Amino acid sequence: MNEYLLLIRTEGDYCAEMPAEQYKAHLQKVGNYIQKLTSEGRFRGAQPLHLDGMMLQGNKGVFKDGPFIESKEVIIGYFLILAKDLQEAREIAKANPVFEETNARIEIRLIKHEEGIN
Repeated sequence: MNEYLLLIRTEGDYCAEMPAEQYKAHLQKVGNYIQKLTSEGRFRGAQPLHLDGMMLQGNKGVFKDGPFIESKEVIIGYFLILAKDLQEAREIAKANPVFEETNARIEIRLIKHEEGIN
């Protein structure tokens, strides 16, 4: 099994404006998704992310701080999963309930394990 990072991208924090009942239902859907992945032995971790932060851009020791965001799209959270290949990771990502709530994109990246790092 390989580890994949699923980066969830939306236009802003779509949950911030949900009524309390809708947000509670959303959390239940996410919880069910996580529970299913856990029971299949595919779940490694997940968390939402705060929208504030910064982008650090650098070149040869010279750095600039700033948002550097060219669109309204932000990474709102991530999942760390196990899958046999990219196609299986894609199927896992497609089942994420974020697609039921808003227009979202999930970037799927295979984690490269290098000797000497961790």
